[in-house]
Amino acid sequence: MIINVAYAIAIITTLLRNMSAPNNNDKAAIIPTDEGSNDSTKPGFYSTKQGDDFRWPPLESNPDVFAQYLHSIGLPTTFSIGEVFGFDEDLLAFIPQPVLGIIVCYERLIPKSQYREQDKGSPDNYDKVAWYMHQSGTLDNACGIIACIHAIMNCPLVALDPSTTLGAYKQRVETFTPTERKTALEQDTAFQKAHKKHAARGQTAAVNSDQSKVKHHFIAYVLNNEGDLVELDGTKAGPVIIGKCDGDLLRGSIKEVKGKLERGEISESLSMMTFNLANE
Repeated sequence: MIINVAYAIAIITTLLRNMSAPNNNDKAAIIPTDEGSNDSTKPGFYSTKQGDDFRWPPLESNPDVFAQYLHSIGLPTTFSIGEVFGFDEDLLAFIPQPVLGIIVCYERLIPKSQYREQDKGSPDNYDKVAWYMHQSGTLDNACGIIACIHAIMNCPLVALDPSTTLGAYKQRVETFTPTERKTALEQDTAFQKAHKKHAARGQTAAVNSDQSKVKHHFIAYVLNNEGDLVELDGTKAGPVIIGKCDGDLLRGSIKEVKGKLERGEISESLSMMTFNLANE
C-alpha cells in the first residue's frame, strides 16, 4: 500500500508540474561549462534547467558509508575515513596517524543568532584556507559530503583525477567564489547520483522518508598553512579561525567540541570521524 500511494503521489506531482506554464522571465543560475556535451552521465556535468528538483538525502555518520562514497567519486584509496570511539587517550591511541581532517556530526541546540561572535565565521577568512564553500537550503542534507569536501580540498596530499566526479568538480570550480561552488554542487548531476546511492546505505534509508528526523549537522576541522585550527561550516559566514593547537588536529578538534558541549551549544548526541591515510 505504501508503494501504491507513493506511486500515485509521483504521478500527480508530475501532472501538476507539466500543467504549469513556464515563465520566460525566470532564469536558472548558469555555471560556465566548456565540455560542449549534454551527457549527464559524465563527471562534472552541470544541469542548468530550472525545475530540476533533486532533494539531497542525509547521510549516516558511518565511516564505511563515507569511505565507499568518497572512493566511488574519486578519492584515492590511499586515503580513508576512520572513527573516533571516544575522547579518552586510550581510545585515541588506536586512531591511524596522521589525521588529515576531522568530520564532526552533532545536534545543534541554539540558533545561529546565539553563536559567540568569534564562532560566526567571516568572509575575511576565505583566503586563510585553501578551500571553502557555502551551503544552501537546497544542500541542507548534503552537509556530510560538504564537510568531507572541505577536509579533502584543504589537504595538500590529495591529488584528484579530473576524470572522476570529485576531480571534475574541483577542476571546474577551483576559481569560483564560495557561493558559486555551492551553486555548482547543487546542479552537479553526477554528484547527485552518487549521493543518492550512498544515502540509501546503512540505517539512513529509514530517515530519508521523514525529514523531520534529521536533527544533526556535519562540520569539518582542518589545519591551515599557518598551523591554525580552522572550523569549516558552510552554513556560517565563512571559516572560523580557532588558533594554534600545537599541530595536533585531533586533540585540538576534541577540545573545541568539548567547549561546545560545556557551553550548551550542542547535545551529547554526536559522532566524530577522521580523514586519514588508509592502513596498509
